[in-house]
Amino acid sequence: MLDGDWLAETGSEIRGVLKVMVDAGWIPGGTAVVGTGSMWEFVAVGGTHAGDAEHLAAPDVHYDVASLTKIMATWPLVGRAVAEGLMDLDAPLAEHFPGGPYPGGRVTVRQILTHTSRLNPVTWLERYVGTEQDLAEAILSEPLDDEGYRYIDRGFILLGLLLERLFGAPLDQLAGELWSVAGMSSTTYGPLPRSPMVAPTERRIPGTAPTWGVVHDESAALMGGVAGHAGVFTTAIDLGVFARDLLRVYGESQGASGSFAHYLRQSWQPQVPVDERFSRGLAWLVTGDGLVYHHGYTGVSLFLQPSTGRYVGLLTNAVHYGRRRTGLFDLRAAVRTAFTG
Repeated sequence: MLDGDWLAETGSEIRGVLKVMVDAGWIPGGTAVVGTGSMWEFVAVGGTHAGDAEHLAAPDVHYDVASLTKIMATWPLVGRAVAEGLMDLDAPLAEHFPGGPYPGGRVTVRQILTHTSRLNPVTWLERYVGTEQDLAEAILSEPLDDEGYRYIDRGFILLGLLLERLFGAPLDQLAGELWSVAGMSSTTYGPLPRSPMVAPTERRIPGTAPTWGVVHDESAALMGGVAGHAGVFTTAIDLGVFARDLLRVYGESQGASGSFAHYLRQSWQPQVPVDERFSRGLAWLVTGDGLVYHHGYTGVSLFLQPSTGRYVGLLTNAVHYGRRRTGLFDLRAAVRTAFTG
């Protein structure tokens, strides 16, 4: 199928599924960017929050991207650290956190990126509130779990703390510099003002205001809203810019060993089998037919197909009506089908 036809058909399909979800009262609304090469199209359906038809979804509305933070902030900064010789993917964390010995000191960055780190899969950080223990040391001090693949957040929390140590700057500043170079002028860590340009997430307690302009993830909130696994807000426009930039780097060069391009290509290759459908690359999920993608709990996703240069970014606040997130699986499945036929 020609790129232009694919773009039009995919945009139409996403628009139709989003409309069904909005009409059924499953989500307030959502936006998407569908692109290939120099072309892109934006989809916007519904509004930003319940009961307010005046505030429409739009490509420049900010959404909390939850775990897309892992690939929009932490993952590229790890690539920068590797390219600058500050980090070795296969060196134990004990090299950077020498205060131990800690059980977690044996874990490597590669294991964190592939979710095989054996770190405690329970993310809650409340147990450390009011203590004097450094968070990184607290996480590293806990016993390691059994071997195997487990998707957890703690590893990316550690990576965010490590990046701050390596570069000597706060994570949000480091990420902001990266986004500025890429031309992503609207991507940022929170907080953001409550406005029609920010989609609120979940109303956690009936009779109260929803979480709005501040991070939805509880552990990231305990960390002040800036963490390696969650906390970023972006727009469909910037998500498209991010996808374009990654695909450009992928397409322009094979990448010398130790370069960011080499790191990117490693990231989009299967590293650890997950099931018969897909594997984990470095941070990203990779399918057998070459699709790479990542999801975020709030109702967001980014899909890229390096072989064709096609991509889709989805932004919804599917948690707005609760954590069942009805219809989100079908929306994501419709996007995967658009790539695989």
